[in-house]
Amino acid sequence: MSDIKLFHFGGAQVTELHGSAMQVEKSLQVLFEANLDALLGIRFLATEHSTGPVHGGRIDTLGLDEDNSPVIIEYKRSVNENVINQGLFYLDWLLDHRKEFQWMVMERLGPEVAKTVEWTAPRLICIAGDFTRYDEHAVKQIARNIELIRYRQFGDDLLMLELVHAPKTSSFGSVRGGMAEQKPVNVAQQNAETLQESDPYLNQRMSYRLSQSSTELRDIYHAVHQFLTGLGDDVQVKELKLYTAFKRLKNFVCVEIYPQARTVSLYLKLDPDAVNLDEGFMRDVRKIGHFGTGDLHVTLKTMSDFERAQPLMRRAYEGG
Repeated sequence: MSDIKLFHFGGAQVTELHGSAMQVEKSLQVLFEANLDALLGIRFLATEHSTGPVHGGRIDTLGLDEDNSPVIIEYKRSVNENVINQGLFYLDWLLDHRKEFQWMVMERLGPEVAKTVEWTAPRLICIAGDFTRYDEHAVKQIARNIELIRYRQFGDDLLMLELVHAPKTSSFGSVRGGMAEQKPVNVAQQNAETLQESDPYLNQRMSYRLSQSSTELRDIYHAVHQFLTGLGDDVQVKELKLYTAFKRLKNFVCVEIYPQARTVSLYLKLDPDAVNLDEGFMRDVRKIGHFGTGDLHVTLKTMSDFERAQPLMRRAYEGG
């Protein structure tokens, strides 16, 4: 059971608010689906989606996250229900029915969004009032992109979410294959010639840009990587084609690298109006299109810039 307690204090008196796990049958699912973006940074697509007569199942909630990755959400309705295995079954179905999913995205979110669905790290989120120790042990052994979220309701208007488990690094390799210990990409050992020359977006991909960057620029990138992952055990790294996202329940920093410009770009989930913008180092990108998420753009050219950016990265983490 979760040991988190919530207290209300007024003056010298402290009162404990007793949490409860509401009945999941529909009430919790309806609440989440109506507020997916605010709660988890996910756009709602479908509820109780049928996987067809062959598979014979229904996916509780389907969505698309802020990185345009597909998301399956399953709600654990009883302590003994094996929601993880059920979710894995649906995750395999999703990977085998990509066109169907993209058509769903096109109908609900438009054709432009459907074109950008990111299949490198589809997610399975299991939500429950509590998980057993066997659940938590099982997901650590399974080489899939699975997150466990525990909830508690306090009173009539307070909902607490606790991230119980999340993979430290999310990538396509962790979806279907084995997941070895995850480390930042050692681009010094990469051979750029192995990348597909026929790829029209080759020069935009993070793996290619890392391989073409100078040692100094890679050092800055890896310093950022290590700093962000060191902010807390709940930090997840999502390695996507065009950027690397660092997230808790939601993204708080997205990172890109540009070898020709010799810069590392950070997009932070911070309000630009709450920051004293330093021209040439920071800028407001709320009205400027860019990959990833975040309204504050910070440009790193040297290790000194990295040191200046650390308080901002910490603020983004704390607000995430």
